[in-house]
Amino acid sequence: MASFSAQAVEIDTFEFNGYMRGGAYLSPAGTPRGGYTLGGDTQKFRLGNEGDNGIEFGIGKTFDVGNGMKWGVQYMPSVWNGKYATAQGFATMSGLDFAPEATFWAGQRRLRIQDVHIVDYYLMDYGDNTGAGMTGYNLGYAKLGVGVFTGGTLDNNTAATSNARRINVDLSEIQSNAGGTLRILATLVNGSFQMGRSGTGLSLSHNQSDFLVNGLTNTIFLQSASGHAGLNGQFQGLGDVATGSIEQPGMQSMRIAETVTWQSGAFGGQALIAHQSAKIDGGINNGLSTRDFSLGGRMSYATSRNFKWLVEAGTTSRRIDGQAPQYLHKFTLAPTLALAPEFWSRPEMRFYVTRANWNSSAAAANSGVGGFAVGGRTSITLTGIQIETWW
Repeated sequence: MASFSAQAVEIDTFEFNGYMRGGAYLSPAGTPRGGYTLGGDTQKFRLGNEGDNGIEFGIGKTFDVGNGMKWGVQYMPSVWNGKYATAQGFATMSGLDFAPEATFWAGQRRLRIQDVHIVDYYLMDYGDNTGAGMTGYNLGYAKLGVGVFTGGTLDNNTAATSNARRINVDLSEIQSNAGGTLRILATLVNGSFQMGRSGTGLSLSHNQSDFLVNGLTNTIFLQSASGHAGLNGQFQGLGDVATGSIEQPGMQSMRIAETVTWQSGAFGGQALIAHQSAKIDGGINNGLSTRDFSLGGRMSYATSRNFKWLVEAGTTSRRIDGQAPQYLHKFTLAPTLALAPEFWSRPEMRFYVTRANWNSSAAAANSGVGGFAVGGRTSITLTGIQIETWW
């Protein structure tokens, strides 16, 4: 998936945006070429650890009907490792006289709020299902967004038996202090679930620019959720008819995470520390708790306009009731070609070497078919050439 929402650009009055990554990846015979993670939301440090190929591209057009009123349509197909899907497909209206700054929409729309790029995960993200809503309504002290969703998608990938419904309320651009903004996302889920209950969720994030020093941005996330409400603002565990996955239990979960992102001359990067806990709600493992921890970062140093060194290191742990702790550590070095020297500049072509190792408990938990520890392996070296870009 894309690391963050790309900015649309006009091409002959049409909008075109997207994301792509791919390349050639090598690993020992019978082992995955990427995806070395204990399974937590913030535990896949991605540099030299993806091993996949895919592209998603959005096309659309906005029509100006005069007097400030506009309407538009957007469509985004995607293909990842040979699997085709619809990422987005929605229409919008804006410039209405009673709310000129707001946008009204319906369909399947991504509403991605904020991610942590180095682990490829949006900690706040309430889109992706079919629904309708509004964004950008000016309250004076904040912007208001509201969305109402079903459990379906345009590809009809959902467990129909749950009759899941979701409401999200998003308050953004709350000026909390000099250089600081607060965002609040509330989630309410209802339905007829086989395992677990309906649920609620609440997420708060605070972004601080020039944190301690100029050029350093700090973000703190505080999140909690229950039942079939996900921590990020989406559904939790609905299942998917198209892939054959069954409905999963609900969760009683919480997360606290902090990131810093910087660019100072040729030196840029991002770092993360996160703790997440989840207790299963429903099913045969009702009450079983899992606790995940992540600590790591990526640094970028440009030696010229078109060459930079990338280094990423991460350590993660998982503790499940009644089981020995699992640990996984990962390090990647990647000389990189780029069109600009900054950390966020894309495209990048990376020539990477990754070393990962894990303990026997992690090996036992990931030794099944397709697991990274088949045969009792406790370490691996990956190499590859990858290009990543967005537009």
